[in-house]
Amino acid sequence: MRKKILLYHYTRLFTVSLFIGLVCAILAESLKRLTEHTEHFMYNRIEETEPLLLFVLPSVGITIIYFLRKYLFKNRKNKGITEIYKTLDQRKDHLPLFKIPSHYINGFLTVIFGGSTGIEVSTVVATATVGNAAYEKGHTAFAYKKELVCAGVAAGVAVLFGSPLAGWLFAVEVIARKVSKTILISCTAAALVAGLWVHFFDAVPLLPFAVNTWKVTSIPFYIILGALGGLLAVYTTILVIRVKELFASIHNNFIRVNLGALMVGSMIYSLPYLFGDSYHGLKEVLNTVTTSSFDLSFLWIILLLVILKPVAASLTLGAGGDGGVFAPSIVAGSFLGILFAICCNYLLGTQLVLLNFALVGAAATLAAAIHAPLTSLFLVCSLVPNGFHLFTPVLLGSYVGKICAAKILPYNVYTYHLSAAKNEVPAITGQS
Repeated sequence: MRKKILLYHYTRLFTVSLFIGLVCAILAESLKRLTEHTEHFMYNRIEETEPLLLFVLPSVGITIIYFLRKYLFKNRKNKGITEIYKTLDQRKDHLPLFKIPSHYINGFLTVIFGGSTGIEVSTVVATATVGNAAYEKGHTAFAYKKELVCAGVAAGVAVLFGSPLAGWLFAVEVIARKVSKTILISCTAAALVAGLWVHFFDAVPLLPFAVNTWKVTSIPFYIILGALGGLLAVYTTILVIRVKELFASIHNNFIRVNLGALMVGSMIYSLPYLFGDSYHGLKEVLNTVTTSSFDLSFLWIILLLVILKPVAASLTLGAGGDGGVFAPSIVAGSFLGILFAICCNYLLGTQLVLLNFALVGAAATLAAAIHAPLTSLFLVCSLVPNGFHLFTPVLLGSYVGKICAAKILPYNVYTYHLSAAKNEVPAITGQS
């Protein structure tokens, strides 16, 4: 009898997770496409006609978000992934439905107006809210709150990066933080739906570059880059925490919003690669450094991008933008990998492949930032058409980056900073 009851609940959990996966796949796909096309349109139009507008554009976007938050969403704040942890740790606490339009709209506005973050964390919280809503509708028939929340997150991340396995691992590693039979059922069901969605509607990788090969002799360089990626993640984490604390101490809303936004605008005006999520900037940099006309003076620009991308992201979040350090970690880590490989090639006479090191740098930095090396491995390998040729180097970089970052800034130290700032400090994977 007990087996039949369990089978009934597992079947129902699987079925509901399939439905959540479909809803969240549509939600993530719409936000991804809408943001991508609008961001490119605005950036290209302004750069061609009036580049000076890049200076004020983030102020416009974050000001709109401020008024939406104040009047439409009744001053109810978004706190990123910490909201998910809180609702999972406290059964009676739920993610209210306004989180879906709030994160969807604010994430979209942040990025299209140049705010130097991404829509990943906005998507994660919005899709988690879908799962939480399904749990609430189930009432006492469902004992699987964490499972349904994770199902939504798995589908959302899977569609964002075109990798159902990356979405599945993110939900397990970062959100659930443990493996159980019911977690496996819900996340697998949602990831299956998301995988079918990606296959039929969105099978184009983020970066249009192909991996050729890698050499075993490059392993020491991948290890060193992994450690550097861990350091970059620690730098980004501390920067986000400190900037958020600084801006929280500014009580004048006009000054807080515009100070950070104008500083971001000045950086974007000087380095347009920093605009929005900067995926377009990464493509442009890769195109530039792989051409025969590449000038070594461009190295200074890449170095500035490594340093300033986390700064721009921190200021965007501090000023009130919606997002997190997910995209900045990928982009800054890629710039770091490119810079490292070029320096080795010219100073040591090596022949390191720039694309390979860009991907390993991204994986190392992301793994260190979100404490999830397996998620980073499959996510980064899905960024290019044949990225799994780099499985071993990316795996190595991910674990080295995560271990190095944990040695410098243990996760419990980070959690202490969160509680000390009364939940106003952004989570390592994002805030708003």
